[in-house]
Amino acid sequence: MPQATKERSHVGPRHFAAHPHLAITAEDCAGPDVLRELSRVGINVPMAVIRDALSKAQWAMDDGSVDEFAMDDQQSLLSVASITTPIQFLQNWLPGFVRFITAARKIDELIGMTTSGSWDDEEIVQGLLENVGNAVPYGDYTNIPLASWNVNFVRRTVIRFEKGLSVGVLEEMRAGRIRMNSAAEKRTSASTTLEIERNKVGFFGYNNGANRTYGFLNDPQLPAYVSFPDGATSNSSLWSTKTAIDIAADIRLMMAQVQIQSQDTINPEDTEMTLAVATAVYQYLQVPFVYGASSAIDWIKKTYPKLRIVSAPQLNAANAGQNVAYLYAERVDDGATDDSRVWLQVVPAKFQALGMQKLAKSYIEDYANATAGVMLKRPYAVVRFTGN
Repeated sequence: MPQATKERSHVGPRHFAAHPHLAITAEDCAGPDVLRELSRVGINVPMAVIRDALSKAQWAMDDGSVDEFAMDDQQSLLSVASITTPIQFLQNWLPGFVRFITAARKIDELIGMTTSGSWDDEEIVQGLLENVGNAVPYGDYTNIPLASWNVNFVRRTVIRFEKGLSVGVLEEMRAGRIRMNSAAEKRTSASTTLEIERNKVGFFGYNNGANRTYGFLNDPQLPAYVSFPDGATSNSSLWSTKTAIDIAADIRLMMAQVQIQSQDTINPEDTEMTLAVATAVYQYLQVPFVYGASSAIDWIKKTYPKLRIVSAPQLNAANAGQNVAYLYAERVDDGATDDSRVWLQVVPAKFQALGMQKLAKSYIEDYANATAGVMLKRPYAVVRFTGN
């Protein structure tokens, strides 16, 4: 707040009620400090005005008579010198606050989120079923080949993150002066922080030495990276140096790899698929063809209408400093009894309120989440390329 104006005098309201008219007598105006005293009650008569009045009066006075009106050239300053209007009264406060941003959290957009189980779970388990046995040529007296099956179980460890807040009474009252709700902002911060950690685990997993929590970039079932070929004219695999024809050829190569890898179970032309690319190269999909206005991304949308393209900053330089790109089917109808998904992100608790403690001068709240990271359930439906 601006510094309060120095008070020069005070006349109480009761005094004005008893004396509605302020009377100043000749005795009140006597003495060498008359101007200073008048200024104390709000009557200001600058010396320049007095000198101007005396000069215009053209009074004939002798040297001795002039001495009666002798005054200092300027009244001495009693208060600290300052500007007339403090800067606080000249400020225009714009509405609201500009928030700092964090990187986009894309794991949910890439593979979705499954809420299953509860916050206190230790593991999630996915069963794998494989049919065993081959048919053989028939013979009347040969042994009957028997069909069988085999199961395995894939486990993922649930990990939990925690973020709390503490709000004091004075803190909350003072925050209200700037139109801020301290508790609400801290809850938002706690929720955002928990989501940031869940997104990190979704991409990179979490290793505490004994757990099995993996991410989009390091699930143990992922296929090996394949390098993009060099462009026809650029002698480089980078999309920043390739033509639209080269980039379209790279996408076609990825599609062919998925179809071959899945033994034609996946047809890229009629299967819902996702192309995940590094944020650093996404805009190169807009490179136009030299013979027309259309771009590589226009060609992709026309040729593979069920393909969607998602960029993620975590794919920047993800493989030994090189950008990476993933292509995968979102679901495969293979007759299985699960949900047919290729990727699974199980989140038992996205936001878990743990409790609140009320103290004399503050209160504490605690929140948590729980995630099992990412599981790749159908590795044949994913291809990974690098070097673009």
